[in-house]
Amino acid sequence: MTKDRQILNQNYEKAAKRIIEELEKRKDVAYLTLGDPTIYSTYMYIQRIIKEKGYETSIINGIPSFCAAASKLNESLADRADELHVIPSSYDIRNALRYPGTKVLMKSASRLAEVDVKMIENCGMADEQIYERLEDIPEHASYYSLLIVKESV
Repeated sequence: MTKDRQILNQNYEKAAKRIIEELEKRKDVAYLTLGDPTIYSTYMYIQRIIKEKGYETSIINGIPSFCAAASKLNESLADRADELHVIPSSYDIRNALRYPGTKVLMKSASRLAEVDVKMIENCGMADEQIYERLEDIPEHASYYSLLIVKESV
């Protein structure tokens, strides 16, 4: 994984080129993602390139990982006027943690103190792990870790 935009763009172009090669053969092509392709997904960058080159694209939505995680925890993400914030936690999140309501920290293996935190690692996969208490969250978790942070009531 990298945040280097040049490397990312080269890889998006390379993936789009491979897909276009198959489209030129009159094949239908599917690009599978975990969760919903419209939420922090590599697919959207590739889809934009393919669409800009004149090919028809469509998106079949999936279940967002944070919704699947809330379901596994048997909890609501937001009630009534509660705010819900979905945050890419591989970037600086300090300001976002001050937002009111529930914060969903995507792709996070970070530890947080003094908040109500639950974590699901690899939600829906064979090696799924659910951590209901902050002290149970491992120091190092997989890339597909998701934290749900609720304001203490």
